[in-house]
Amino acid sequence: MAWKERIAYGTLDMSATYAAVYTVILPKAAQVVDPFHVISLANRCLDAIRRRVQVEQIGHRGHRDDPLYRARRVLLLGEEKLDTAATERLWSLLELGDPDAEVAIAYRVKERLRDFYRTLDPDEARRMLTELQSHCLKRAMTPEIQKLGRTIRTWFDKIANFHLARVSNGPTKALNNLIKRIKRIAFGFRNFENYRIRALLYAGRPNWRVLGSIVVR
Repeated sequence: MAWKERIAYGTLDMSATYAAVYTVILPKAAQVVDPFHVISLANRCLDAIRRRVQVEQIGHRGHRDDPLYRARRVLLLGEEKLDTAATERLWSLLELGDPDAEVAIAYRVKERLRDFYRTLDPDEARRMLTELQSHCLKRAMTPEIQKLGRTIRTWFDKIANFHLARVSNGPTKALNNLIKRIKRIAFGFRNFENYRIRALLYAGRPNWRVLGSIVVR
């Protein structure tokens, strides 16, 4: 179809299946990995290291007064969102619970990935991502960070393409969630046209001309 030829970019999760479908259906479109999923992957890597170090240091899962457990939420926040007091508290907790700096290194990797997305120059962004990938793949790094580095290597071009298009699949996710919520509230629809009308109404700004053209039997 002619409209497919006009699609320049397509966003996707880090799914080999999705990528394969894009390649077949939209071979000319540049694939862009959604930033949310890349940052989420880095956050999961950081949290996995925190939990592992926690068990190694204290012999059990984190309790309320354990340093790394107390730092768990702050570690996942963006560094720019922390004031001076919060930053000092975070590094004090890491000094107490992270003697080999494994969690601290993972935190820096996560923040560097966030710096990558804040960069406006595509060439500079690719350089940053290349350096980060190489850093993660060093033999001295923890297995969790090395795994993150391999994932970055596998999806490198699709991650870097964000700086060419600056697109996200957030709107698609939101629309899909809206449609699912409507179906759940209604306990299902037998008539697709009724389902479609309800979705348009819940969207908040329906096309009344389209709604008026629908005949419900």
